Amino acid sequence: QGEYNVARGLSRCFSMRAGVVTALADNEVGRLIESLILAGGVDPRIVWAPYDGIGRSARNGLNFTERGYGVRGAVGVSDRGHTAVSRLRPQDVDWDRLFGRLGVRWLHTGGIFAALSPEAAEVAEAAMDAAHRAGTVVSYDLNYRPSLWKGVGGGIERAREVNRRLARYVDVMIGNEEDFTACLGFEVDGVDEGLSRLDAGAFEAMIERAVAEFDGFGVVATTLRQVRTATVNDWAAIAWSPRTGFVRSVQRPGLEILDRVGGGDSFASGLIYGLMELGDLATAVEYGAAHGALAMTTPGDTTMATLAEVQRLAAGGNARVQR
Repeated sequence: QGEYNVARGLSRCFSMRAGVVTALADNEVGRLIESLILAGGVDPRIVWAPYDGIGRSARNGLNFTERGYGVRGAVGVSDRGHTAVSRLRPQDVDWDRLFGRLGVRWLHTGGIFAALSPEAAEVAEAAMDAAHRAGTVVSYDLNYRPSLWKGVGGGIERAREVNRRLARYVDVMIGNEEDFTACLGFEVDGVDEGLSRLDAGAFEAMIERAVAEFDGFGVVATTLRQVRTATVNDWAAIAWSPRTGFVRSVQRPGLEILDRVGGGDSFASGLIYGLMELGDLATAVEYGAAHGALAMTTPGDTTMATLAEVQRLAAGGNARVQR
């Protein structure tokens, strides 16, 4: 789901060719999902799993969200068990053809997919290894979800084992302080004392420790969110590279939010676009932060923003009526 959101953002907002590799149960719901992917401007490479009429062997997952309002926080309920994509195998996709002969330039995946099953983690590693060998840039969103790792067995220890193994292949790592702590084992000083997500000094110190151990990271980035209410957040982003050191986006205190789901994925797609097409980390993090902010002003977790809107907001524009 997150990978599709990023691919759709790159296609719909940033006019880049994008595709998604997935597996779906071969029934009417699966075919509807395929149609929605195509409508989103994304090229689907789907492994179709036979459907037994009830979903015992493979089914299509669902994700229910309540966006919250004011003092009532957002709530998400994932229904991802026994899905077709969780039963995908590394050999089900010709990764060398995808990254070698077809020349895909960027691969994005993350910790939610890797947590779906032991096989999903193996698929992620096979894809990332093939991409790494082909010179394809690999980005990874740690996206720690305790319920998923509890369900797959092993909890935080299993999350750390899998994500530390996959981190060897990563060029662009995305994650907040909880993600880096739970998934990679890097503690952020001051979190227990109420570290503000917009007070990034302790986060920067943690990143310096992370890149010293994982020296393949060419970029590390995260959104910085301070939740005031479900509908008002402070919002910014920060990124690091060996060449630039730390760069920060404009801070947007008191950002009004309609639906926070998808803000992180839209940040990722804006960041990826900036790195691929603009080649400047400071600009890329501004595009990512602006795109994430805009995505949270519309319902659902997929972007409805245009490149012109992102450029205007990244350049300091406001919400005046456009005529």
